[in-house]
Amino acid sequence: MVANLSEGNIDGYCAGEPWNSRAVQEDLGYVIATDLDIWPGHPEKVLGVREDWSNQYPETHNALVKALLEACDYCDERRHREEILEWLSRPEYIGPVASTARPGFIDPYDRGMGEAPEDLWQYNRFHVDKSNCPGRVEGLWVLTQLARWGMTPFPKNWIEILERVRRVDLYGRAARELGFPDTEPNRSSFKLFDGKVFNPDDPIGYLNSLAICRDLRIEEILIDEVDKPVIRAVA
Repeated sequence: MVANLSEGNIDGYCAGEPWNSRAVQEDLGYVIATDLDIWPGHPEKVLGVREDWSNQYPETHNALVKALLEACDYCDERRHREEILEWLSRPEYIGPVASTARPGFIDPYDRGMGEAPEDLWQYNRFHVDKSNCPGRVEGLWVLTQLARWGMTPFPKNWIEILERVRRVDLYGRAARELGFPDTEPNRSSFKLFDGKVFNPDDPIGYLNSLAICRDLRIEEILIDEVDKPVIRAVA
């Protein structure tokens, strides 16, 4: 991406760090918006496993979730960030380019617009504020977007889909065993950067309010007829 930006093959890109900061540091571009501007605390990377595997190996799955929760807790301690960056700089991971990930991760964040760098304490969020809980509200919004762009129908039985895929119960067990908060964040509406308010009690109304979308399909999804559903225990 940075090379193509330099060559003029693209005008910009949307990506995670360190590629944005690298473009800024090489004086090739600037940051138009960060995740904090678009949707603070949004879901991103996912630990997903097949439902049949989880049912067959529940203790292995629980141990995996607990290991990830502990790792995320470790990463949120800012005193560990220098050590983490040293790991990322190893050739088997990101390599030397990891040094460009300091902005926002350790150092103040520079958007490349000539303004003073900002201290974005929530720019990298791994554990705080129940970041890893696979909340149903976030999952429901994702279902609306899949339907919005014609990738899947919006499921009439969306409550069933969320209960089967967003396994808050599995997250809760692992969290309790580690002494972490085990409850799901409060069910509430939220607003994204486009100004639209998503009300989880009226997902169809939200979809119908969108001016830009494909033809909307609403169908019952028979999840047991889908080949090996994937469950999400940690966001």
